[in-house]
Amino acid sequence: MGVKKFRPVTPTQRFKVSSDFSEITKSSPEKNLTVSLKKNAGRNNRGRITMRRRGGGHKRRYRIIDFKRDKYDAVANVIAIEYDPNRSARIALLEYEDKERRYIIWPDKLSVGDEIVSASDTQVDIRPGNSMKLKHIPLGTVIHNVELEPKQGAVMVRSAGSWAQLNAREKGVAQLRMPSGEIRLVKVDCRATVGQVGLIERSSFVSGKAGKTRWLGRRPKVRGVAMNPVDHPHGGGEGRSGQGNPHPVTPWGKPTKGGKTRRPKNKSSKFIIKSRTKKRR
Repeated sequence: MGVKKFRPVTPTQRFKVSSDFSEITKSSPEKNLTVSLKKNAGRNNRGRITMRRRGGGHKRRYRIIDFKRDKYDAVANVIAIEYDPNRSARIALLEYEDKERRYIIWPDKLSVGDEIVSASDTQVDIRPGNSMKLKHIPLGTVIHNVELEPKQGAVMVRSAGSWAQLNAREKGVAQLRMPSGEIRLVKVDCRATVGQVGLIERSSFVSGKAGKTRWLGRRPKVRGVAMNPVDHPHGGGEGRSGQGNPHPVTPWGKPTKGGKTRRPKNKSSKFIIKSRTKKRR
């Protein structure tokens, strides 16, 4: 697991930084743990674009990830670490004693041959990959794959290199410090996995060329100031003129470029103790 830089033999490779894929131990996925993935290119069921700058991209198959970890108290052996095109993190292939296999998000420092377990309602060893309820995890522990509701499955802290920290517990809720710096409350019966998500160096990768970005299904982004007035509020003007608008907006007139988009009366606001800050380094 490391970062690979390239000699600038071509313009593409001048700034390119990628993974050396040394952590990958298996090249092809488990056939019965994948399903076909239909592309929609940012369109809805009426064929209209509802999300801009999406389209193209390489064909993929979706890997079914076990976010619930509901095979309780059964020891699983890590038999492979694989690449997943659908997420920034790597995935680990587990095999249980009854020969059932499942994928999980690969935690940092989890190696092939290690044994992990998902506890039902008890505490297990604080080792990367072990899953248990928040009420059994010691304070100060670094965790990932956090549930928002019990038995819902992990929905938070799943991207490469991300981690949260368990700060406190009181009156049936746990206080978590999220990757964004936000401090929020989560029910103690929600599950989490010990450790930090692997591929920590993911944030230092550089694609090196527009083509690689297109392989990921991302189309070009056009600045509003480069458009005509009919296309964008920032458009128009003679020569290279600025946006003109003192408050940057979207093509539909809503504030952007740092404008707050969270609803003031959001129901989940009561669970947020401290709002998120700039991303920590």
